[in-house]
Amino acid sequence: MDGLPSPVDQSPLIDQHSHGAVHGELGLGSFEAHLAAATGAHGPAPAGTSYFDSWTGLALRRWCPPLLGLEPHCPPARYLARRRELGAFRAGRMLLRGAGIGTFLLEAGTPSDLTSATELATAAEARAHEVVRLEALAEQVADTSGSVDSFIGYTAEALYAAAQHATAFASGAAYCDGHAPPAGEVRRAADRWLRGRRPGQRLAEPALARHLLWSAMATGLPVQLHCPDPQPLAGFLRATAGIGADVVLLPGAPHHRRAAQLAAVHAHVYADTGPRPEETLGHAPFGKLLFSSGARGLPELYVTGARLFVRGLERVVREWTEEGMCGPGEGRRIAQMIGAGTARRVYRLPAATG
Repeated sequence: MDGLPSPVDQSPLIDQHSHGAVHGELGLGSFEAHLAAATGAHGPAPAGTSYFDSWTGLALRRWCPPLLGLEPHCPPARYLARRRELGAFRAGRMLLRGAGIGTFLLEAGTPSDLTSATELATAAEARAHEVVRLEALAEQVADTSGSVDSFIGYTAEALYAAAQHATAFASGAAYCDGHAPPAGEVRRAADRWLRGRRPGQRLAEPALARHLLWSAMATGLPVQLHCPDPQPLAGFLRATAGIGADVVLLPGAPHHRRAAQLAAVHAHVYADTGPRPEETLGHAPFGKLLFSSGARGLPELYVTGARLFVRGLERVVREWTEEGMCGPGEGRRIAQMIGAGTARRVYRLPAATG
């Protein structure tokens, strides 16, 4: 579609879910490892190839080189040499500022070497807000708790304190039914976990994850649910309809369509479109869908996530306008709603944000 006028409003996006960018220089091996993670791959690339030989790699070579002063599709070695020439800080800043994202919602809480919300906002010349991961919050409390009683009490206090500054919570509870786990079950799960864990060990008790999720819903803040397949959460979604907190589904491929269908059924449920919005737009009202890059590690992934989303949206809106399904103005309004408007409403962001 290069050379054709865009049917989509190019105002800044609100990226509702990402993890931040790496600090420091990256050699070829480190860069490829991050690129492999972004493609869902494990281990080295097949002999004679690299992870630039992937959909994400093609997107990176198409849209990132021009932001660093190179021609599109330049060889990977030339791109990485230019990256080193500019330095990690300057290259990252140029990429983030060219991504077309005006606001970032950054998942926080897990110790990492990635940029914080403040660092990302500064580098991108944008706004950034913190999303607190519930499991990470519990793990930090557990590192300093000596008993079940202190763990449960301090976790409740930490959750309340986080709700005072966070924009949303996030949870990886892959299954949650229509009832909060009873207190006895929570205590037994906490006792098992605390007795057997080492400092820094990840939360692996489903009952505690469900307890945290129900507790977060009680704060009234939106809750993001990482759900490879959203179907096991159907009972939880039905049960939380009247609580007053919104739920945003972050499904894994290929379940974005099912997430959109669940968002259509429940008034308080919303869904991430994924990188191909054309797969979800026919399955939920447009005001139930949101954009995210899901970027972790490489600042390039913010660029590719945003560009792939916009291009997918452009294809759909152009097709609809050419077929007479909507006028150009209506198409732009729909695109703006999905790219920023719904996130602004769900996460209660200021009108100037994004």
